[in-house]
Amino acid sequence: MGAEGGQGDRTRVLIVDDQRTLLDLLEIVVGQQPDLECVGAATTGKEAIELAAEHRPDVVLTDYRLPDIDGVEVTVRIKQDQPDVRVIMLTGHGDDARAMLRASMAGVSGFLPKESPIVEVMTAIRMAKSGGMLIHPAALAAVLAEARNEPGPTPQEEFGLTQREQEVLNLLGAGLDPQTIARALSLSVHTARGHVKSILSKLGAHSQLEAVVVAMRAGLVKDAAL
Repeated sequence: MGAEGGQGDRTRVLIVDDQRTLLDLLEIVVGQQPDLECVGAATTGKEAIELAAEHRPDVVLTDYRLPDIDGVEVTVRIKQDQPDVRVIMLTGHGDDARAMLRASMAGVSGFLPKESPIVEVMTAIRMAKSGGMLIHPAALAAVLAEARNEPGPTPQEEFGLTQREQEVLNLLGAGLDPQTIARALSLSVHTARGHVKSILSKLGAHSQLEAVVVAMRAGLVKDAAL
């Protein structure tokens, strides 16, 4: 799957969708990208978990609705074995904010509508590999509204965030990426990314999106500026 040569530098992608036509299309397009490699294609959650264990992908692109277990459970099981894997979830019109909240807490890096153009899917895969948060502002607002209604049990002072980390976290909650945060706070991108990495570690989160949700539930982010 994917062309030979230079594979060590490629982002390894596992694709999961029970719609065979879409799965085949995504597999072909990923294989045509010089910086991406499709290491597996699954039509069920069980198969996805097995392929992830075998091929160790960098990014998993999975549908939320699968015939056996949903994409959230797939994410949980894969991340138990591979905490650093990035997961992008494809969502449909029937997938509500509560489902996205569950996915966010499971460590999903972001969401894409299933009808997204292929070029956007390829961009999302590349962004996920670098740790970016991939979610439309309106969807982020809906997810955080759900998180606000389901507060977590951990008092905010236990996280030990610095003042600067809190500033960065607030901007993450507003949907900004580290590059934009760096400009807003007059920091280097390297420094901004360092703060984001520290925030994820202190909040016990595996993605920027999960960190924002954890922070909202703990009262660290009061309102998303969306």
